[in-house]
Amino acid sequence: MSMINVKKRTHYSDEITPDMDGKKVSLVGWVHEIRDLGGIVFLLLRDREGIIQVTAPSKKVDKELMDKMRKSGKESVIFVEGTVKESSKAPNNVEIIPTNFEIINKSKQPLPLDTTGKVKAELDTRLDARFLDLRKLNVNAIFKIRNKMLNSVRKFFEENGFIEINTPKLVASATEGGTALFPVTYFEREAFLGQSPQLYKQMMMAAGFEKVYEIGPIFRAEEHDTLRHLNEAISIDIEVSFANHEDVMKILENLIVRVIEDLNKSCKKELKILNKKLEVPETPFERITYDEVIEIVNSKGVVLEYGEDLSRAAEKALGEEMDNYYFIIDWPTSIKPFYVMPNEKNPEKCYAFDLMYKDLEISSGAMRIHDHDLLVKRIKEQDLNPESFKYYLDAFKYGMPPHAGWGLGAERFMMALTGVKNIRETILFPRDRRRLTP
Repeated sequence: MSMINVKKRTHYSDEITPDMDGKKVSLVGWVHEIRDLGGIVFLLLRDREGIIQVTAPSKKVDKELMDKMRKSGKESVIFVEGTVKESSKAPNNVEIIPTNFEIINKSKQPLPLDTTGKVKAELDTRLDARFLDLRKLNVNAIFKIRNKMLNSVRKFFEENGFIEINTPKLVASATEGGTALFPVTYFEREAFLGQSPQLYKQMMMAAGFEKVYEIGPIFRAEEHDTLRHLNEAISIDIEVSFANHEDVMKILENLIVRVIEDLNKSCKKELKILNKKLEVPETPFERITYDEVIEIVNSKGVVLEYGEDLSRAAEKALGEEMDNYYFIIDWPTSIKPFYVMPNEKNPEKCYAFDLMYKDLEISSGAMRIHDHDLLVKRIKEQDLNPESFKYYLDAFKYGMPPHAGWGLGAERFMMALTGVKNIRETILFPRDRRRLTP
């Protein structure tokens, strides 16, 4: 076959229906499975949109073509030309009787893993051969849902007057304090991979953009090795001027509802493959205070002292009590970042919130400090050097409006949407403390 004469399809597999009986079609895709019964060969062709059966009975198909089908091998790339036939025994009640069959690119055998899903493989094996793993229908479905989720998010923001921004991922200092930074060599000096677009999106409030969003990578050099942590992830971030924490919480819960409504319309097939039903949550989401969380968790026999962040055991205990999406509010100021606005009546508490899905934190946000001097005071209180934040702090000297915002973890949101238990299932090529390839 000529390398430049690429075979063209007339239809995807899901476009072929029983009412097309007798119609000539062309398909391209991969060999999903082959069954050779001697006088008849069944081959399942898989493309991006699904699977269709190619049926070659010896009475209707010549021997040369049948031999090509037999020799093609699982996961080889093929071209099939043939006639549509209605068949109650075939998947989706339709099959193709081939008149032409070509092997475009033969797959090496044996395969590193089974793409039908009938033979289970360990996650490490799957991730090592991720390009093959992604061919599995259930794995593929996760990323089609992810695509539609991000599409829905962008539409929501655009319809609500947000401006998309792209902030630097190479930074000179910590964006949120702490030491969880990946250092990189930047010519003659040291730089870091950004933990968050936090400081830059706040600077956009000083620029007068008023409502901004960013969907981009974040990097955390945390030595976690859990089912819900990654060292490189995608964060969906917003910042809004002339708004408080309640205002952006409403935006967040409305976004969650919008995404779920959109997925129920556009991802019926993928949700069915995953056996997942998405219920549209009612708004406003339930809100519980940090103090109430302490009571709930301790009542279940898990020790959580005031001023501690939620441990995994505490999250599990809380998830047994709470259902669906809910906010945790009124956090202690001491355990939240320096830029979070303290409650003016009770400075030990602050206007921060976390959005939880059962026992999973998927978002955190807050009203921010917009007063320069208070911000410097908070930076010092957290044993950080204001000089390291000079360019950020300059933005607060020349008219910074009140503002609030949040960050939503795309992969954690996908865990909530798809029901998968390991966050590595929701990202194409996960990066954790043990994996830097492929």
